[in-house]
Amino acid sequence: MDVRVSFRDTDELRGVGHARTRHERHAGDAREDRQAAMSVLIVTGGGRGIGAATARLAASRGYVVCVNYRTNREAAERTVADIRERGGRAEAIAADVSMEGDVQRLFDGCDSTLGPVTALVNNAGILETQTRVEFMDAARLHRVFATNVIGSFLCAREAVRRMSTRYGGKGGAIVNVSSGASRLGSPGEYVDYAATKGALDTMTIGLAREVAEEGIRVNAVRAGFIYTEIHASGGEPNRVDRVKSLVPMKRGGTADEVARAILWLLSDEASYATGAFLDVTGGK
Repeated sequence: MDVRVSFRDTDELRGVGHARTRHERHAGDAREDRQAAMSVLIVTGGGRGIGAATARLAASRGYVVCVNYRTNREAAERTVADIRERGGRAEAIAADVSMEGDVQRLFDGCDSTLGPVTALVNNAGILETQTRVEFMDAARLHRVFATNVIGSFLCAREAVRRMSTRYGGKGGAIVNVSSGASRLGSPGEYVDYAATKGALDTMTIGLAREVAEEGIRVNAVRAGFIYTEIHASGGEPNRVDRVKSLVPMKRGGTADEVARAILWLLSDEASYATGAFLDVTGGK
């Protein structure tokens, strides 16, 4: 049988295909909106930098956001105010994630004000003044590891207890904010910080496999040289400008660029990704 398709028929078919594509795209967007609308997200260290950018972006996509902070209440409240001004829902809760009691109060507070957490971004992290390993004392190491490693473990523990189907939860997603330093070591500057991020990478792999059957995905974003205030803590506020020539893209990154990667890993678009690492490092 000779089947002829006219140009008009082809155009009509193409139009139907385009319409279907648009319909599917809108349906996908609607699913993402529904998912986010049901999601309560805790962002540790959410008052500034990558944490604040993540909180704002998440809220714009429908997440209810708990903005955790340790001491800078003003910055956290500013992030919350920005979210509310745009019609979002958010609360700021103080907690030092290195302290077990504070972490429990953070999650209990989120439960009572916003609802049980279904998404967690382990973003809180510290570094100290640039120095070589032979000049680091035990007190410094305890401080850095307590926040960057122990804090992430404690927050993940509380999240799993609420998200896991093993405990009656509906599942969820955890994203750990790691660093390209975990691969590079930060010699001469922050070997201790790099080591904490290496530990966070290992935790990501282990926890992802541990809770994969319980409806929880665990992934990590490794941030590169990003323009945030954390560099001032190391004694060099303009560090990114000094080192950006080492990056293949020849520039530093922004907190918003990291936040977009985090939100993708939280979303259903990454539904088959767990134990994965997304490097946002400009190619370094």
